[in-house]
Amino acid sequence: MKKSDCLSGRIDMKRENAIHGFEKKIKRRDFIKGSAAVLLGTPALWAQTASGSNRIKTNIDHVLKIPKPSRALPGLFPGRVVQMHNAECSSGQNVRSEIVREMFRKTVMTLTDSNMKNSFKRFFSRKDVVGIKVNPVGAGLISTRLEVVDALVDWLVECGLQRNQIVIWDRFDFMLKEAGFTEERYPGIAIEGLQTMDVQALQSQDHSRWLTPDGHHVSEDQFDRNVYYWADVEGPEDPAYLNQHVFRGKYSYFGKLITQRLTRIINVAVFKNTGNGISMATKNLGYGSICNTNRLHQPLFFDVCTEVLAFPAIRDKLVLNITDGIIAQYEGGPGPNANFTYNHNTLYAATDPFALDSICHAQMVEKRRSMGIRVNEHPRFTEYLRYAERLNLGIADPGKIDHIVI
Repeated sequence: MKKSDCLSGRIDMKRENAIHGFEKKIKRRDFIKGSAAVLLGTPALWAQTASGSNRIKTNIDHVLKIPKPSRALPGLFPGRVVQMHNAECSSGQNVRSEIVREMFRKTVMTLTDSNMKNSFKRFFSRKDVVGIKVNPVGAGLISTRLEVVDALVDWLVECGLQRNQIVIWDRFDFMLKEAGFTEERYPGIAIEGLQTMDVQALQSQDHSRWLTPDGHHVSEDQFDRNVYYWADVEGPEDPAYLNQHVFRGKYSYFGKLITQRLTRIINVAVFKNTGNGISMATKNLGYGSICNTNRLHQPLFFDVCTEVLAFPAIRDKLVLNITDGIIAQYEGGPGPNANFTYNHNTLYAATDPFALDSICHAQMVEKRRSMGIRVNEHPRFTEYLRYAERLNLGIADPGKIDHIVI
């Protein structure tokens, strides 16, 4: 073992073209690829162009006035990131679950300097309701590996948590099923999306399954009107946008699952890029916890990853972040692209998601460079991490990060 320091906006014509292209070619065998295109639009482009100039006003100042508990972000181990590699973990798309389990356990124990039972006690009580936030985009290719979640669930149950106290969740319900997060695999555990989205309506223009007779999205009641990320930019009026985002206007509401039911959150992201930036720990929660997000991409792309995590609903409940780098992707993200996936065979863990993203961003840059990808290292791709450090949400300075490599 060694230690080393290492380091939404208005929907434009590109989004419309993406939707129309999807409508023309949607077939069941293309479902995963097509749905990802619709949901994600062109975030790589937005990541290149979004900047801090003419910044859109948000309600972050109000949120920062809310008292912060001592164990809130950056958590019990600010700036500590554990990286565990095992070359035998996977080959192609075949993942060895027994090795993943051992990697996971070593990573957690190294992070906490304790055994698994005591590690559990540091993060949870037996009364907690624990939400495991996965990333199901790119099912079977680049989504959160089921083997990682298996290891997580086994740990929680072994340490005394009941299965009905665990929720595996994401924003979209249909994507969870496509990625293999089902009740059959996880009996007794809730599998929940914050919202439903009728993908077939994009093809058929039949909105009856998601739109009520009085013009409301069927998922409205799943969002908390009292907890919202406000940004001074409107959501578009078209039905396709409402289908995907539940609400229009300037408010992005948090899911009630997060605000009212979960007491602790484990964040399991995937090692992948979005243009010259990354789509990992902070983005998995920043864009996965709220609705009405596409309006935020162009004016506030990375800042959302910092500001949403500043809300008590995330800040005070997030106790552990795992970045799944078993099968990673270095280009073409955040949607799946088999041409750029590779067996990275690595797990990362931290209580501090900003330190974690700082380490992973640096490693992504090196991977892209080694593969001949033209790299733009403009500070805007990491400014959201330094922004988080200024808000005392995490550590971004590589000189302050304790990077432990196993």
